[in-house]
Amino acid sequence: MPHASQPQATPAWQGLALSAAQPLPPLRELLQDSARTLALRAQACGLTLDFSRQRLTPLVLQQLLDLARQQGLADQRDALFAGERINRTEDRAVLHMALRAPAGCHTHPWPADITEQVLAERERMLALAERIRQGHWLGPRRQPITDLVAIGIGGSDLGPRMAVHALQQDTAPAVRVHFVSNPDATALHDVLATLDPLRTGFVVASKTFTTQETLLNAESARHWLQAAGVSDWARQFIAITTAPDKATALGFAPEHTLRFWDWVGGRYSLWSSIGLPLAVAVGREQFEAFLAGAHALDTHFRTAPLAQNLPVLMALLGLWQRNFLNAPTQLVTSYSARLGLLPAYLQQMDMESNGKRVHPDGQPVRVATGPIVWGGLGIDGQHAYYQLLHQGTHRVAIDFIGVRQQASLPDAPPAHAAHLRFNQANLLAQAQALALGRDAQATAASLRAAGLSEAEVQRLTPHRSFDGNVSSNVLWLDALTPFTLGALVALYEHKVFCQAALWQVHAFDQWGVELGKVVAQGLQHSLHTGELPAGVDSATAASLRFLREVPPLTPAALPTAASAVTPLATPTVAPTPRMDLAQAPSA
Repeated sequence: MPHASQPQATPAWQGLALSAAQPLPPLRELLQDSARTLALRAQACGLTLDFSRQRLTPLVLQQLLDLARQQGLADQRDALFAGERINRTEDRAVLHMALRAPAGCHTHPWPADITEQVLAERERMLALAERIRQGHWLGPRRQPITDLVAIGIGGSDLGPRMAVHALQQDTAPAVRVHFVSNPDATALHDVLATLDPLRTGFVVASKTFTTQETLLNAESARHWLQAAGVSDWARQFIAITTAPDKATALGFAPEHTLRFWDWVGGRYSLWSSIGLPLAVAVGREQFEAFLAGAHALDTHFRTAPLAQNLPVLMALLGLWQRNFLNAPTQLVTSYSARLGLLPAYLQQMDMESNGKRVHPDGQPVRVATGPIVWGGLGIDGQHAYYQLLHQGTHRVAIDFIGVRQQASLPDAPPAHAAHLRFNQANLLAQAQALALGRDAQATAASLRAAGLSEAEVQRLTPHRSFDGNVSSNVLWLDALTPFTLGALVALYEHKVFCQAALWQVHAFDQWGVELGKVVAQGLQHSLHTGELPAGVDSATAASLRFLREVPPLTPAALPTAASAVTPLATPTVAPTPRMDLAQAPSA
């Protein structure tokens, strides 16, 4: 008997399995029904979801909605918004929705003191952002700070970076915002190489203020300032954290320390003080519009019927693809260049949330959970991985994202509108071609029409035919504005939550991130000292020795064309004796 929390125990899940086992009508047939096409569309908050290209019958859609009801999705949603401690493994509420509620909103279900704290800290952050934008944050020689370098990683980097890139038309040219996340020294060097240390400020964002990658980059940035003669480095640094005491202990000034709360997951923290780089880039009014779009989507999610609820529909469609049509990956492909960083942001949001294999009670999950999320720009992808989508052997779930109209750009070329129409036409062409394909008969006819011989027609037809029947969603933004971007991000946040509720997994912890960090600390010590940590495996021990035996980097030591083709001697493999790794000789 399946455990009660397992979704496959529900009648709706079993009905979906039966439906998936039956021959489904091909998309070529389904898309001949114009009434169906219009029915499979939902709108909210400047977003339109067209899911008519899903291999979906009325029965399947009803079974999906029944699954949402049988899994208590509405009750789980209400518990989320009420501030119940739904993050059970960390005993925390999950209230990032409170971060975007407007002042004067009295309809929220979470405790009132949460709103008071959020509004007070939001005002501190926005006031600081405006001070920076207006040139009132001065460097050591009383010159305005003109460049802001945001140092963070994961949720402290991906969200602000994505949003600043998306809203470039609204950014302030007086203050340039840069991002550094990777601890490779070249990442920080390449940003700082173009900047003036006397006019550069830094934002160090870390939820716990113990993130090693971030602290290492921050320390190097401090040394860069000091090397330029800046003695009071702290005046050019801002800290953002849930642990202000840790920031103070490291020398950050309390008046330059912004906070948020442990009930905000890192990947959901863009709406908090973590969004300072965005607020600096676009200003108070646009940042508040960004929050307003997300809040509007929150309200839609809380109140709309399940059958017209955008996050619910997207979650159900994704589950249908993942669990019943055997699509293990989710492609997010944008036909707006400004949304080029969205897939990486959604990748963390989804895979860190729903990459889980146990239910809340610790029992193993018996169904597939979170998909592999990937993607990029649609037009670029057409010249790269779209080949696999059209003729490969993998089944891929696809979200196409496009804009209906483009915000006006200063000094736009005369053909600006033509660029928009070109992208829109290509989005629709790819969605149609993937859905309908081109069968062998149509392919042969097109080859004959091109004047090829019958022998060539027969030879080439298998290579130039397309099965089609690839499902997709098309998600349109009325225009890419702060409001619609906020709504779009909130839409995917709630989609991820809904899928976790349907699969019955925890969406708001990420213990899988921690193990590698713990191991890395011991190995970092080993690389410095040569002492092998206890419990290290033989491959890692050999790698540590290999890395400590690096010769000096001189021109003579660099490989040459001749040495590159010199064959290596074949090693003699002898049995490896058992070794007490704790007593192993140091490198």
